[in-house]
Amino acid sequence: MRDISKLGSNFLKNPIRMIKILANDGISPDGQTLLEEAGYEVDTTRIPQADLPGVIGQYDVLIVRSATKVTKEVIDAGTNLKIIARGGVGLDNIDTDYARSKGITVFNTPAASSQAVAELAFAHMFSLARFLHGSNRAMPVSGGTEYDKLKKKFSDGIQLRGRTLGIIGFGRIGQEAARIGIGLGMNVLAVDPMIDEARIDIKPYNSEYITMAVSVPTVEMDELFAKSDFITLHVPFSGGTPIIGKAQFDKMKKGVCLINTSRGGTVDEEALLEAMASGKVAGAGLDVFDFEPTPRPEILSHPNISLTPHIGASTLEAQANIGLELADRILAFFGDDK
Repeated sequence: MRDISKLGSNFLKNPIRMIKILANDGISPDGQTLLEEAGYEVDTTRIPQADLPGVIGQYDVLIVRSATKVTKEVIDAGTNLKIIARGGVGLDNIDTDYARSKGITVFNTPAASSQAVAELAFAHMFSLARFLHGSNRAMPVSGGTEYDKLKKKFSDGIQLRGRTLGIIGFGRIGQEAARIGIGLGMNVLAVDPMIDEARIDIKPYNSEYITMAVSVPTVEMDELFAKSDFITLHVPFSGGTPIIGKAQFDKMKKGVCLINTSRGGTVDEEALLEAMASGKVAGAGLDVFDFEPTPRPEILSHPNISLTPHIGASTLEAQANIGLELADRILAFFGDDK
């Protein structure tokens, strides 16, 4: 962890006019401290969406995550806005083109949460491979009366080692997923139209002596569908036709498990339910949904779907990193004013 007190004292030597920041969906304490020690005013009061246009004109910077929608109305009302920052990967809740047309800088923090999202994807894989989601539902209900029956029911799990992992989207998060998969002994296939090959560095945490590098070339989508035992999506998505629909499910290996920690809408949920009913898809791990924050009941109650409520980047470490990255970029933006 960086020494933010030293950074802050450096900024205080060069005081600037008060910059007002609204962190409407919050910011980590480290990020807030870094900004406040630089002389910025950080407001973490949660302003309801309907009320946001009425107050946003007071602020120079708006920080959001996924809850706040930065619409044309909000942007027009933000007469002093110079930055709209998204703590996380996507920008789908911000009218980015319109904001930039008004001269407002828009950015996100794609690097800060990569490991957290990739680890959650694997949490879903392990859950599906060993029936943890089903076991955790069943044990409190009938574990005391049907223990042997449940033991038999959940004893046909599989190991990830030796299985093929398909990664759709080979940016920072996809490459982090590849790093974990390779470490587990999985065969990795990746698809990304912008990347031909990626170098994956693998080393134990904080190790000074042990390191290795693996070159992972990308493949065609049809090859990934045909060979993968697990498929995980790490792609941007701002609406339109789902990336995975009936035609794509038809091409997949029978018994595949699908993981989506990217965006709701990336996967056609109706087609997913049909593919699971047919046995084409054995299980799914979903952190995002079409109708957040009210996912469809058929998804929530499905016995072969492992569920989390959009928490991909929600680890203490990731949120601290996101807050510090936001602070660094905001301070850099206003640096010329010091």
